[in-house]
Amino acid sequence: MRKLAIPVIVIALALMLMSLFVIPENERGIVIRFGRVLKDNTETDMSRIYGPGLHFKMPLFDRVQTLDARIQTMDGQGDRFVTSEKKDVIINTYVKWKIEDFGQYYLATGGGNALTAQALLERKVTDVLRSEIGSREIKQIVSGPRNKDILPDSDSDEVTTEAAKQALEIDGERDKVQLNVLQDTQESAMKDLGVRVVDFRIKKINLPDEISDSIYRRMRAERESVARKHRSQGREKAEVIRAQAELEVATVLAEADKTARVTRGEADAQAAKIYSGAYSKDPEFYSFLRSLDAYKTSFSDKSDILVLDPSSDFFRYMNDANGQMSK
Repeated sequence: MRKLAIPVIVIALALMLMSLFVIPENERGIVIRFGRVLKDNTETDMSRIYGPGLHFKMPLFDRVQTLDARIQTMDGQGDRFVTSEKKDVIINTYVKWKIEDFGQYYLATGGGNALTAQALLERKVTDVLRSEIGSREIKQIVSGPRNKDILPDSDSDEVTTEAAKQALEIDGERDKVQLNVLQDTQESAMKDLGVRVVDFRIKKINLPDEISDSIYRRMRAERESVARKHRSQGREKAEVIRAQAELEVATVLAEADKTARVTRGEADAQAAKIYSGAYSKDPEFYSFLRSLDAYKTSFSDKSDILVLDPSSDFFRYMNDANGQMSK
């Protein structure tokens, strides 16, 4: 009996250990029996979900599959879409999702494969997004809703700012696109995959490289044209300013020269008048002073030699202090 008791105890312990399983935190478990997911009851057709903690199962017949119950992020790669204008855009998106029906998720993804689930969900999101993008223009996709703060008051009939004009011209529908994709994918994802789409966002919108390069070249050419225009206008204004400055300088110099000539002429006239008045009062004395000045100038250097007739008028006051010419 003792020999049989030991194997029985070992088998019992093994069966007990095989019947226990632990579900970690942030995960949920489902039990697979003979290739089928256990249900809570046949009426609701809901899978039996095991929360975190210690649980029991039938050994040898049941297999436990744990699935992540947290919200997961699917950060998709940029994909090419065509707008209603037949223009290509590259759009990057991300999706927040979590498992809602663990049994349906397990069956739809081939055993709870997360990569398969993301591939199927990404296909659904891309199909809906492609339809939404194909019915809108680029300016509607890249713009948000109208900004009510920059619109004119109700009492004013005119738009006074450029920003308000643009707001009235463009009715952005990016938020509407995101909402439509979220609503359309929520129903199909729950039905087909057993997951609930929590959120969908457009992360980035770009133009293809070949289109971006042509746009950048065109923008660069336009900016260079504006720069050349500004430089030309600047040179024109500089020439006008320089011509005005030169004209003002010439005018000032001409006025100064005119004033100087008038002043010099008035001074010469006054000096001549003074000389004339002095000469008319005493012509002899005036002649004497003029002769002294001439002597002073002529004999300032000892090496000077003058060859003159001694009886000439130049030596008049040298020969006679009274200025009488000798006979």
